[in-house]
Amino acid sequence: MGRKVLVLADIRDGALRNVSFEAIAAAKLIADGGEVVAALFGESIGEESSSLIHYGADRVLKVEHPNLKSYTTDACQQALLQVIDREKPDGLIMGHTAQGKDLAPRIAIKLNAGLVSDVVDIEMDGGEAVFTRPIYSGKAFEKLKVKEGLVLATIRPNNITPLEKDEARSGEVSNITVDINDLRTIIKDVVRKSTGGIDLSEAKIIVSGGRGLKAADNFQLLEELANVLGAAVGASRGACDAGYCDYSLQVGQTGKVVTPDLYIAVGISGAIQHLAGMSNSKVIVAINKDPEAPIFEVADYGIVGDLFDVVPLLIEEMKAVAVS
Repeated sequence: MGRKVLVLADIRDGALRNVSFEAIAAAKLIADGGEVVAALFGESIGEESSSLIHYGADRVLKVEHPNLKSYTTDACQQALLQVIDREKPDGLIMGHTAQGKDLAPRIAIKLNAGLVSDVVDIEMDGGEAVFTRPIYSGKAFEKLKVKEGLVLATIRPNNITPLEKDEARSGEVSNITVDINDLRTIIKDVVRKSTGGIDLSEAKIIVSGGRGLKAADNFQLLEELANVLGAAVGASRGACDAGYCDYSLQVGQTGKVVTPDLYIAVGISGAIQHLAGMSNSKVIVAINKDPEAPIFEVADYGIVGDLFDVVPLLIEEMKAVAVS
């Protein structure tokens, strides 16, 4: 018997994040032939609802309210609880993003439900969803089932493959009115430090630099390689602490946890805190002049050499391939 699964779409700067489509794919699996309903929060929602239908949602709920213009815990929690009360879903899926990590535990407490966080894989066993999630900083994995009550989970971006987009697919889109009162926090303005690149958490390719770059100016070398590859730029904590780049680029246990298709570690020794944030990447390439660097233990391909010699050669070769 199918289930009704609710997906909370993740939207930033008026655009849906890719993890929203990944969450729909996860929900379709868990629904097991049932209905997938996507909820979209905002002040004024445009054509984003159509994209959710095209990627597999059966229905979309547009929840518009002035206090949902920017994410705040109070406003989104109130809105989501009202949507849940209206729809009474069997499951709730959201991305393991800043929004999901903040909101999901609060919803779990309010509904007295269990929460499976940071899911990287889902398989069905006798009609029940089996969730796989990393533990011990990615050194091991555990498999979990929700035996009773609401199935509540957050999925790590870039791990669940979205369904193929079908623009001919149709579904109901409806507007939902919610009451949002007694807010403790109101967003007046949002000021972001621009990193000028692709979102690290959803990037398919990441080029990261460490202390081996020796200076902030040398990060331009990584940016050039990233531009050729269509990649995001990341960094180790050591590089951030040294002032070579902004902390918004930090990959690791205390930074962003990423799982791109390709991760290129440049001048990064491979401290355990950094490995915890990138060791689940599908392919890892390490460039380091120290052949004993720990990064080589997790790398699929290793280049032992001076990064200031190797990276320019890579850039040259990549440009030649792009031209051909």
